[in-house]
Amino acid sequence: MNARLLYVMDPMCSWCWGFAPVLERLAEQAAAAGVPVHLVVGGLRREHMALDPAGRVRILSHWQAVNATTGQLFDFEAGMPEGFVYDTEPACRALVAVRALDPDRVWPLAQAIQTAFYREGLDVSQVRVLLDLAEGVGIPRIKFAEAFDGVAAREATLADFEWVQGLGIAGFPTLLAEREGQLALLTNGYRPLEELAPLLARWLDRGAHG
Repeated sequence: MNARLLYVMDPMCSWCWGFAPVLERLAEQAAAAGVPVHLVVGGLRREHMALDPAGRVRILSHWQAVNATTGQLFDFEAGMPEGFVYDTEPACRALVAVRALDPDRVWPLAQAIQTAFYREGLDVSQVRVLLDLAEGVGIPRIKFAEAFDGVAAREATLADFEWVQGLGIAGFPTLLAEREGQLALLTNGYRPLEELAPLLARWLDRGAHG
């Protein structure tokens, strides 16, 4: 069966942080059926100016909603300090670079970036932070730096962004199921495990008996 799940996310998307425990369980469910999960980065924000206080308050309200809905924890005080520029391309590119270097390290790095940003108040748009996080999940610094700065990673990241836009996906997280090139939407936006696990089970069952 030529099948996989496509998880469209951005590591600096708060609802993706809220969805992380759900995705982990769904990935285990799919893996038990021999179906892998492929990460696609969405490119949530490409800001070039520092976030103003009103913008920070607005985004923190989203974080509070995610916390209330999902139980995922945030450091509301340390997050997005003064001068923070909300550009998610570097964090997305870090995942794309590691996806090419060592696919098994992509998910640990995604979790590390999310934890650093939401729980520890780190600026994960900064290369030095991404270098530390990549090294923390087992990618040598020099190897990561070369891949991160390379043309291939930049082009592959842009290709992900364009693919997502081409499908008309406007919100994250989005989880797609692909079989023989045919896409099925499992969710666009956060949904709890108890809703998605049965949907995934039915899709997997159709593949097993189709």
